[in-house]
Amino acid sequence: MPSMLYQTAIRQIQRLLAQAARRGVREPTAVALATTDARGRPSVRTVLLKRVDARGLVFYTNTRSRKGRHLAARPRAGVCCFWEPLKRQIMVEGRVERIAAQEADAYWAGRPRLHQLSAWASLQSQPLPTRLTLARRFALYRRRFAGRAVPRPPHWSGYRLVPERIEFWRARPYRLNERVVYQRAGKRWKVQRLYP
Repeated sequence: MPSMLYQTAIRQIQRLLAQAARRGVREPTAVALATTDARGRPSVRTVLLKRVDARGLVFYTNTRSRKGRHLAARPRAGVCCFWEPLKRQIMVEGRVERIAAQEADAYWAGRPRLHQLSAWASLQSQPLPTRLTLARRFALYRRRFAGRAVPRPPHWSGYRLVPERIEFWRARPYRLNERVVYQRAGKRWKVQRLYP
């Protein structure tokens, strides 16, 4: 069972996501995801969180994409999200694991059909000769799956970032910002404040 400190941190992330949505943030679940390749070179891109619970933070992608290849080589990552209207930020770091196929299937079934087709059409992160090439691939899969459910591609799945460090940042006057870090220490969690 997760520690009380960890559960407190996860609930705080969930509350901030809900608060950002209520405040009209256009993409409240958008986070910058940082990964590194096999040689340690970093890369950052935006992904959408699809679930946050005691098991971690879940996002979905093409497993053959650049981020998918990075995570296969080094299954660790960090995410950062800043909600300007709230003057709040979260940073989460930890190990990354693939989610179960059944979990990916359940999420896939709820995706809009055109999004499902685009996942088949896109050779994510690969060179694209022309936009017309992508449009033709999209049309091909639209015909292929016409009149039936679109199955989840074998190269499309979800990843779970399992937190080992969670930092909450809040803007304060004169840049005397508030920083609170929840850190895993073995099987336990500790919490401490940091200078801004």
